[in-house]
Amino acid sequence: MGDMEMDGQDNKGLVRFFESRFGTHEGLLEDVMGPAVSKSVDDADLYFEYTTARTLSLEEGIVKKGGLHVSQGVGARVISGEKTGYAMTEEVRPETLKDIVRTARAISLDSASGGVVRISGSPLRTHSLYPVGEEELDVPVPEKKDLLVEADRIARSVDPRISQVMVSVSTEMKHIMVVRKDGHLAVDRLPLIRVNVTVIAEEKGQRQTGSYGYGGRIPFSEVTGDKVAHAAREAARQAIVNLSARPCPTGTMPVVLGPGWPGILLHEAIGHGLEGDFNRKGTSAFSGRIGERVASPLCTIVDDGTLSYRRGSLNVDDEGTPTQRTVLIENGILKGYLQDRLNARLMGMSPTGNGRRESYAHVPMPRMTNTVMLAGESDPEEIIRSLEKGLYAVNFGGGQVDITSGKFVFSTSEAYWVEDGKIQYPVRGATLIGNGPDVLTRVTMVGSDLALDPGVGTCGKDGQSVPVGVGLPTLRIEELTVGGTA
Repeated sequence: MGDMEMDGQDNKGLVRFFESRFGTHEGLLEDVMGPAVSKSVDDADLYFEYTTARTLSLEEGIVKKGGLHVSQGVGARVISGEKTGYAMTEEVRPETLKDIVRTARAISLDSASGGVVRISGSPLRTHSLYPVGEEELDVPVPEKKDLLVEADRIARSVDPRISQVMVSVSTEMKHIMVVRKDGHLAVDRLPLIRVNVTVIAEEKGQRQTGSYGYGGRIPFSEVTGDKVAHAAREAARQAIVNLSARPCPTGTMPVVLGPGWPGILLHEAIGHGLEGDFNRKGTSAFSGRIGERVASPLCTIVDDGTLSYRRGSLNVDDEGTPTQRTVLIENGILKGYLQDRLNARLMGMSPTGNGRRESYAHVPMPRMTNTVMLAGESDPEEIIRSLEKGLYAVNFGGGQVDITSGKFVFSTSEAYWVEDGKIQYPVRGATLIGNGPDVLTRVTMVGSDLALDPGVGTCGKDGQSVPVGVGLPTLRIEELTVGGTA
């Protein structure tokens, strides 16, 4: 999807939002940032944030819980060489702003005197990827309740074996402003909504779970109607399918990954290893390998923060850098890494708009946005038919990866055993075990059916969580270790 035209008035409106709430006029910002400027300071910034989050959930047919959480604060960062000083405050006043900048400078061991900062030009935000207003996101509670009740009703109508339904809707509107020592100022307003449906089915003493979630940086009107009905039916279908699932055969075998959410394997097994900090420190399996073949020629992988309305997209990252489409692997050749400002400077590269943080209380680091393997030319049905004996993994639960070795373990939440090119039966307890850099070399077929996940991804790294997206076409991995319960 292409970018929409940026409204300069909206940028100025966001600057006024922070000025009215925190008194952050241009003169104050220049005064506060002055101590962060000296010859031995390589970079410095202030990160302002104001967030309103609301939740509503239903269980046993009753709306049982609702919440409203408002947070605000500022983080100050001063970097000297590889040393980062960081301090933050929830109380935003001129005195506290000056205190946290002085504290961050002291932590970074810079003892030089300060300098002068001049805020330059108009506030920056070159994209307009999610023009959603507060009133479009946070509708009255009765409308949210109707969505929860409808999901509950539809899920229960799918099958009499559905015994329990849990539904939740959460919304968040985050306002950010970044001020850097070079006078660069960037602003953004980030809407986010997510709906989750979890269903439990019971039969003959056995209980199985199915779930489906969806959302993005979209208005509330985009999660109602057909979308909530689809989510409720899909969660119920998964639970019923898992009631008839058999133990999964084990061993080394070909595996076919379905499109969309199974891209989480790509995110964990490959994406983290391509983040700049791991590669600068030489702890990634991909360190020092730019220009080398690291995957099958069928594989092209990008990280794209500029997809309209997507959960992982950003107009600017949390350092004020505009996001972009970064080619990581092209036809199997490693092309680059995901960079924030610190690691890009130390590696002699350019920032890619991937400096992200959970909140003002956290230091930014290189993180993924929407990580996608591009479509190939194979017919998805033909890929499944190519399996003589193997696993077809449609949905995943949790997973983990060791960045240094690239080894990963993933559990499937919906998978099928295939023989002679035909799906035989659903299996449960299947885990995929492999090595990220190695698994890409074993991709032998890539489908034409690229799909993005429905908008549910959350990525954890060093104790910080941020929203992300993934995308994948159907693909065949020639050899992967499958663990199970057989």
